Amino acid sequence: MKAWRSWSSLHQNYQGPWHELVLQSGRILQGLTYYPTGAIVAAATTSLPETLGGSRNWDYRFCWVRDGSLTLEALWVAACPDEADKFFDFMAGAALTQVRRGIDLQIMFGIAGEHDLSERELPHLSGWRKSRPVRIGNGAWNQRQIDVYGELLGSVYLLRERLKSLDSATQEFLADVADAAAARWKEKDQGIWEMRGEPRHFLYSKLMCWVALDRAIKIAEQIAAEDRVSRWTAVRDEIENAILEQGWSDRAKAFTQSFGSDGLDASNLMIPIVGFLPADDPRVLSTIDAIAENLSDEHGLIYRYRAHDGLVGDEGTFLLCTFWLSQAQAKAGQIQRAKDTFSAAISFANDLGILAEEVEPRTRELLGNFPQAFSHIGLVNAAWAIADAEGRSMDRAETRPPSLPKSA
Repeated sequence: MKAWRSWSSLHQNYQGPWHELVLQSGRILQGLTYYPTGAIVAAATTSLPETLGGSRNWDYRFCWVRDGSLTLEALWVAACPDEADKFFDFMAGAALTQVRRGIDLQIMFGIAGEHDLSERELPHLSGWRKSRPVRIGNGAWNQRQIDVYGELLGSVYLLRERLKSLDSATQEFLADVADAAAARWKEKDQGIWEMRGEPRHFLYSKLMCWVALDRAIKIAEQIAAEDRVSRWTAVRDEIENAILEQGWSDRAKAFTQSFGSDGLDASNLMIPIVGFLPADDPRVLSTIDAIAENLSDEHGLIYRYRAHDGLVGDEGTFLLCTFWLSQAQAKAGQIQRAKDTFSAAISFANDLGILAEEVEPRTRELLGNFPQAFSHIGLVNAAWAIADAEGRSMDRAETRPPSLPKSA
């Protein structure tokens, strides 16, 4: 307890709205960090179901490149990221040889850097509320998910001023990650939601390859890769054109889940969040509205995506996606809408301020593994976005010229 209090007093510095919830989320994210190696787990549990009595029960006790990188970004705004150096050292040690050999960056590792996370079922266990099977390991470990390049380099860019001098091996690793994004962005993958079907051209994956190159260009000197900037710039611009031309649907009036589709996906709320387009761009505003209207339940919580048959599936609403909507609304200057969305999501936190992954729309129970890093990442970032938007709004009000007196 003394160590936790010391960590909080040294590192927790957020002073905005929902102060205590943000600080608690920072503590939870810190608690999901494995100190000996710097690995950050996605959740502390396995096989808590996404659907009561269902089979979508996964083991989240591993370090996803995506989740770990986004956790560091949230810790940057919730607390001082002393863990950053260890995490990037961990990633370089676990994945350096993969990238050098020209194979896909593995999307997740064990907390000691283990590569083989083969999935097994434990049939002798009944599961939580008879939700079978109970699993250990995770079958997604060898999926292709090309978005991970962007999340990793995005976190390096955000933390660039607080990182120690990167050693030559880590510099080379990060530059090679950008090269991998440049080489693979045209390829199909399984996407952020780890769909266990045929690979597709997911827009989010292309977007994060754009992020990988955009951030690598900006930190090229820090990673000793100035000679690659012109090539990275050309590919970044090519990705941008592809997203704008193939990712937008006039029928859906939104950026959609994959190239050539009309299906909505909440991950496209990241378009303004990562700075691909301004939040007040008409296409972004239309996408925000389409997701808020068509992917929400009666409580204002957001589903991840709408399936091909027009349904949202049998899973719960996704808390990270709800916080993404709040963050995007705040960036677009829709402050009250952002607050309402945020309030809907945090109303499901338990008495300790802890969130799972999803919410069951009928019973309003928390679903999925617990505590869930994704949900607390979303909470921290959305709270900061709202605080920032309110600050910008006040600045505009203070600099606005006084009204002229009315004529008599």
